[in-house]
Amino acid sequence: MGYIIGGIVIVILIYLTGYFLKKKYYKEVDRLETWKMDIMDRPVLDEMAKVKQLNMTGQTEELFEGWRYNWDEIVTAELPNVEEYLFDAEESIDKYRFGKAKEALSAIESSLERIEEQIKALLVEVKDLVGSEEKNRLEIEELKENYRENKKLLLAHRHTFGKAEEVLEKQFDKAAELFEQFAEKTDQGNYLEAREVVLAIQEILDHLQQCMDSIPELLIECQSKLPSQMADLRDGYEEMREGGYILDHIQLEKDIEQFQQELDKLLESLYKAELDHVQSTVDDMRDSIDLLYDLLEKEVHAKHNLQQDEPLVRERLYDSLESNKDLKGELDEICESYHVDQQDKEIQIKLEKTLSALTKKYDVLHHKIKNQGSAQTHLLEEFLQIKSSLDEICLEQDVFSEKLQALRKDEMTARETVAELKKTMTEAVKLVSKSNIPGLSQEYKYLVHDTQESIENVMQKLEEKPLNIPTVQQYLEVAVMTVDKLAHYTEEMIETIQLAERVIQYGNRYRSSYPSIEKALQEAEQSFRSYDYKTSLEQAATSIEEVEPGALKKIEELVKEE
Repeated sequence: MGYIIGGIVIVILIYLTGYFLKKKYYKEVDRLETWKMDIMDRPVLDEMAKVKQLNMTGQTEELFEGWRYNWDEIVTAELPNVEEYLFDAEESIDKYRFGKAKEALSAIESSLERIEEQIKALLVEVKDLVGSEEKNRLEIEELKENYRENKKLLLAHRHTFGKAEEVLEKQFDKAAELFEQFAEKTDQGNYLEAREVVLAIQEILDHLQQCMDSIPELLIECQSKLPSQMADLRDGYEEMREGGYILDHIQLEKDIEQFQQELDKLLESLYKAELDHVQSTVDDMRDSIDLLYDLLEKEVHAKHNLQQDEPLVRERLYDSLESNKDLKGELDEICESYHVDQQDKEIQIKLEKTLSALTKKYDVLHHKIKNQGSAQTHLLEEFLQIKSSLDEICLEQDVFSEKLQALRKDEMTARETVAELKKTMTEAVKLVSKSNIPGLSQEYKYLVHDTQESIENVMQKLEEKPLNIPTVQQYLEVAVMTVDKLAHYTEEMIETIQLAERVIQYGNRYRSSYPSIEKALQEAEQSFRSYDYKTSLEQAATSIEEVEPGALKKIEELVKEE
């Protein structure tokens, strides 16, 4: 029983597989059939009919016959073959010969693709031919108009073209011959060849247009403007040489000779109506001539600047030499009174050596300027280097001089500061004396002693010879901090004493009622008598705040009002 069921299943599977494969291949047959019908319906003959509107002779007739033959071959031979292949494929599918059907369908696909390419090429050739005739008809009229206008212009202004006029005339003659060829090929139906003639005419007329636009102006440049500029340049060069300028670094004669050779070549090209690189070469020559003018102008400006600035720099250099002597004397004098670092001493020595070398360099330059043996621009370059170096030296001299002067200023500032510190300390001591303080704590006495000692240290350093300003400033910084601390401590101590007295007095009202306050106030009075005023204030204020919060703040306000 199982075998029977298995057999039935296999049969069903085979049947279903065959069914779906047949459906698949029939679908492909339908697609190829539709494709074939589409090809047959293409309006190829309609497109070919457009050609009949042209002259059906010569090349046009040959092309038309070839296209018609190809289309007939497709319709009468190739497409019927495709139809037979389709029948064979359907027969193979009906008989479940799917391998053979696949081969037939593949052959049909290839045939249809080949036919499509043939039709595509045929239509492109038809379009090219018909389009060529239309383009030729439209463009030839424009070219004729262009030819007439430029020919008329050449005849009216032939003198502006010089020897190039003959060459241009020949180009017009060649264009006229091509117009005749175009007419002949069009009459003969050779539209594609006529198209090539149109393009050739276009190329000639474009070149003629370019020549007629450019040659007159280029001839003026090459025959008049550039030679005139070269002559002016040569005259200016000779005039400057006669005026004493050294111009060996400007190879003008060599450049002028090269320019003349370039001009001869340019004129020869223009006479032949060959414009390639002519305009760019003219532009380069103009730039080169302008550059030579600039070089000559720089020589003139350089001489003017030297004549104007050289005496000023010479005077400034001699002033710097004198200033350096003064600096040296000032440094020797300061070294007797102040300690000067070796590095600072070497600055003056370095300035002296640099000035000496710069003076020698200037003397050489001055000799060159006087003898006029070098180009002015070269002399100016050396002069500017010397001037720049002198500017740096003058700046260093000013900085060094200010540094030396600062030593005296720093000493005066230090002495003035010491006087102010002594005054501040004295005022602090007087303030203590006037305040009728019961006594001074040992800490305060030490602070007063340290303050006196720090001021004395500064005064001792100020009396040393040579005076070491950096060391004085270090001691002075310590003294300032100590005096500030003493003044602040004194003020704070007096305020604390006054507040402690008032708090104890204020707390007396609670002595009888609060034993704790009585005890705290006794301890506060004991601390007060021991000159520990800060502790005394804390003890009294803490006890009173327990029974009357805010009392301390109220007492502080009363003390400030007094």
